[in-house]
Amino acid sequence: MTLDNYLAGRRGLVDTALEQVAPSERDYPETIHRAMRHSLFGGGKRIRPILAIAAAEAIGSDVGAVERPACALELIHTYSLIHDDLPALDDDDFRRGRPTCHKAFGEAMAILAGDALLTLAFQVLSELEDVPSERRVRMVAELAAGAGTVNGMIGGQVADLEAEGKQVDAARLEYIHSSKTGALIRASVRIGAIYAGANQEQFAVLSNYGTHIGLAFQIVDDILDVVGSTETLGKTAGKDAAQQKATFPALYGLVASREHAKQHLIHAVEALGPIGDGSVRLREIAERIITRSA
Repeated sequence: MTLDNYLAGRRGLVDTALEQVAPSERDYPETIHRAMRHSLFGGGKRIRPILAIAAAEAIGSDVGAVERPACALELIHTYSLIHDDLPALDDDDFRRGRPTCHKAFGEAMAILAGDALLTLAFQVLSELEDVPSERRVRMVAELAAGAGTVNGMIGGQVADLEAEGKQVDAARLEYIHSSKTGALIRASVRIGAIYAGANQEQFAVLSNYGTHIGLAFQIVDDILDVVGSTETLGKTAGKDAAQQKATFPALYGLVASREHAKQHLIHAVEALGPIGDGSVRLREIAERIITRSA
């Protein structure tokens, strides 16, 4: 099976799971559910849930319905995008090639839609029936930490906002990227590992992989914001420079930024060594993250 076929198949599993957990547009109050679904089903590569699935598969082939906990990651990711696009934060009109949630439904409803997706993610994990309760608790804790303020997504977003228009050093830039984007990607891999019952060594290996691939993902995002187009990216290109964001190209330039991304790819692939052939999809996904154009 090619990587493209693998990604399409796993994306289909995630979308089916999301349809099962997301309220219908017909459920009262309908407006909030339409707003949630506008962003949740507005496209997207589903990289985070697919990473969770691939990590679980790397541990063992018979891992059950891992797409169910994996879809909680997409719920968190989508909530963060809705809030990021708000005028108070990045103030963007387009996401994934369509109007952002606040443009389609108004700011108040967009805020509530993000809140609702965040809340739903933890409900999904808490209601899992096919894993022991100890693993459910660990997955809930992992997701909360990855999305939180201490070395997590929100903490990284705060540091990102506070760095706008300022000179930042390499350590601060790495903190922003590893927290704002990398933390939830690492949590994705770790949640897949927890679901599959990874032992301590396997968990450490996959955590290391997730750390490097999370940083690489955001570095490539930084690069694409410079060299990509709005049509290709599905969001406004050039926003980082316009808002004087702390980015790898701003600090290092494009050539050195690409080298940083490649080095993190090398470290990510090397980290998978102890898992062996079971990690082939994780290796392929890592390479795709580095070579993507959107």
